[in-house]
Amino acid sequence: MRNLTENSANVSRRRFLSKTAVATGVAMLPHSFYALAQDAVEDIPRSNNGVGYEKVAWKIEPFPMKDVRLRSGPMLNAQQINLRYLNLLPNDRLLYNFRVTAGLPTPAQPLGGWEDPKCELRGHFTGGHYLSACALMYASTGDEALRSKANDLVTELAKCQAANGYLSAFPEEFFVRLRNRQKVWAPFYTYHKIMAGHLDMYIHCGNAQALQTAEKMAGWANEYLKPISDDQWHKMQFVEYGGMNEVMYNLYAVTGKPEYLALGKRFDDQAFFAPLAARQDDLPRHHANTNIPKIIGAARAYELTGETRYHDIADYFWQEVVTEHAYATGGTSNREFWQQPGKLANQLGSSAEECCCSYNMLKLSRHLHGWTADPRYMDYYERVLYNARLGTQDSNGMLMYYLPLNPGVWKTFGTAFHSFWCCTGTGVEEYSKTNNTIYSHDDHGLYVNLFIGSEVNWPQKHIRVIQDTNFPEEQGTTLSIRADHAVHVPLHVRIPYWATENVAIKVNGKRQRITATPTSYVTLNRRWKDGDTVEVSLPMHLHTSQLPDDPTLQAAMYGPLVLAAQLGTQGLSHDMIYGDSGPHTDRLKPSMPEVTATQDAASSWIQRADGKDLKFETVQQKENISAIPLYQLFNERYSVYWKVNRKNS
Repeated sequence: MRNLTENSANVSRRRFLSKTAVATGVAMLPHSFYALAQDAVEDIPRSNNGVGYEKVAWKIEPFPMKDVRLRSGPMLNAQQINLRYLNLLPNDRLLYNFRVTAGLPTPAQPLGGWEDPKCELRGHFTGGHYLSACALMYASTGDEALRSKANDLVTELAKCQAANGYLSAFPEEFFVRLRNRQKVWAPFYTYHKIMAGHLDMYIHCGNAQALQTAEKMAGWANEYLKPISDDQWHKMQFVEYGGMNEVMYNLYAVTGKPEYLALGKRFDDQAFFAPLAARQDDLPRHHANTNIPKIIGAARAYELTGETRYHDIADYFWQEVVTEHAYATGGTSNREFWQQPGKLANQLGSSAEECCCSYNMLKLSRHLHGWTADPRYMDYYERVLYNARLGTQDSNGMLMYYLPLNPGVWKTFGTAFHSFWCCTGTGVEEYSKTNNTIYSHDDHGLYVNLFIGSEVNWPQKHIRVIQDTNFPEEQGTTLSIRADHAVHVPLHVRIPYWATENVAIKVNGKRQRITATPTSYVTLNRRWKDGDTVEVSLPMHLHTSQLPDDPTLQAAMYGPLVLAAQLGTQGLSHDMIYGDSGPHTDRLKPSMPEVTATQDAASSWIQRADGKDLKFETVQQKENISAIPLYQLFNERYSVYWKVNRKNS
């Protein structure tokens, strides 16, 4: 998220989903639902004092994160690294700018980067993302020490809240500048993060004071907007305002107060929504992560009002981004913008794939998957999770801003106390909820959406399912049943789009007769008893993902994994990999790795190397190039795409 005042740029796509296929899946949306949708604020409660405010419930719902615990594997490792980083940040330093703005004494040193006292976006991380991350981490782990630390932060922030309800790390004068159309860097963007952080603390940690703070903040926003005409407000909406519509809808969902529903609608961006409602791709030249949160808000509006226009906006937007504006990794944006649909060959930049975009596309995907139970959304979710999210965190919890795609780039990370980019914020949230949406359920059955070492508890059915796997290094997973007594629960296991042959499922060692179609759920409908096991074999194969406007530019993939060509460490230094001011490039301009294919199959030019690790190398080429999964690559140059020339037979 740059400090931008104009829309410009060019963008992306990846056609592993066809528009027709997605539209068909969405057409399965039933007209009778259950009781409530979940994401937006993860695990949002279904009612307030017994009264529900959702109009459209999900067909299947992710299990609450408190009922899912991670086991050994890459996601647990990422979660633990993130937990250490959250504990590293002192509350007094997080509070510095809030206390200064409120006129309160502070003994601490300020943080740097986007939390520097001179940065106009200060407070977005320290009062917003950080609280959300702590709340989500508590839901995911039950870590009481972190919950206590976050509760203390809520208490101190309440002392900084003005009598009129205003709470921010910068003065109200920023909003005066916004109203007067003077240059200012996205004050409502930060305001949204702070509100969302407090609402998450209420949802996950039971902090009633956090809800009071959020409601007072909403009251201030309502009073601020009252004298502003619709025409003036439309012009002000060109300044990024995050997910203000989403947080207002979520506040309505937990309180039932109609003024929050009305305020959420006031923050809807009708100019951006109108083309989408008419199924027109008007995304080119729009700043990507300014607008994805607005669509998440539209999804929440649909769930809370039942207005199908909101559904159509969210549905069509998702289709267009995934099929027309996304790379092989599932990520989207270049230089933070979208450009013409399907035009990606000249969009492989060093600032491609802003990490915030991937974070928010995962949030949106959870909504659409919940509405439909369509496994296509989980195919995309898995692709983004393993290629655009996992691997953007280093061993100390430092996070990336962009995931660059041009040849010869390398991964760059922030620093512990002097970065705090927008993607630092979404990153600490992401790695606090790596147990989210692994499993879903309807009234009767349990859905295994993702292959992640974990355990889910379904107390209403008196059953637990333990998943042991080292996926994606292991080609499959094992599910173990724990139950007090025999119980009939249909078990639905996702068969990914990349599992095209030799899929097998064994129950208690006996191979089952199944029809394992890629992008589907296989249902095991039986009574389960304690100790039953389900072994799922999902063989991975090499395949490619081509850019639509230049099919000779291809990413090599193994199962769901994008493979990165390893291009060495020439010229790299620690200061080039870690910095406070954002990702860097240098004057080296390595060419894209070039190979010759003897046939359409990827295996004609790249194969898995000997051994158990996920290592690959080119074959029958003038120059041998090694490759590993992108999520495993650090501290070296790489290329996601290859120039593939077809050899004449």
